[in-house]
Amino acid sequence: MSKKTAVKSAIGGMSLASLLATAQMLNAQAPAPYGAPISLENAKKAAAPALAEAVKNHWNMAVAVVDPSGNLVYYEKMDDTQLGSAKVAIDKARSAALFKRPTKVFQDTLAAGGEGLRLLKIQGAVPVEGGIPLVIEGKIVGAIGVSGGSSAQDGQCAKAGADAIK
Repeated sequence: MSKKTAVKSAIGGMSLASLLATAQMLNAQAPAPYGAPISLENAKKAAAPALAEAVKNHWNMAVAVVDPSGNLVYYEKMDDTQLGSAKVAIDKARSAALFKRPTKVFQDTLAAGGEGLRLLKIQGAVPVEGGIPLVIEGKIVGAIGVSGGSSAQDGQCAKAGADAIK
């Protein structure tokens, strides 16, 4: 059986949700290379717009910025943010840095079910939106993680932070 026939055969047995999840994972498999660790100055530059987005929308959030190895560089928690969000923000940032992809990719893969459920056994892969790699000059220098609201709200704030240092 040729490669092309094998691929067609494998695709024929997949549900649309599995196909979409697989396509997302394949697209995410060629991430940017790692670069030098993010500086404290740039970490603060990423956190500030994430926090500003939270304030603008009246959301209480925790924001963490890590280097490519997942080591914490900067952290800030707004007053009245639920205490559990402190660790979740750090975990989201670490997951995005170590796996070189937004945590939303994991969320979507898990939501598709089927083979996506294997994700539950990958240590450190946080399947909740709100973690995004930070890229400067085409290299991953760290990641930002935000927690405190819904997944979509966390993702919106994290995106504001990630967009600020491109």
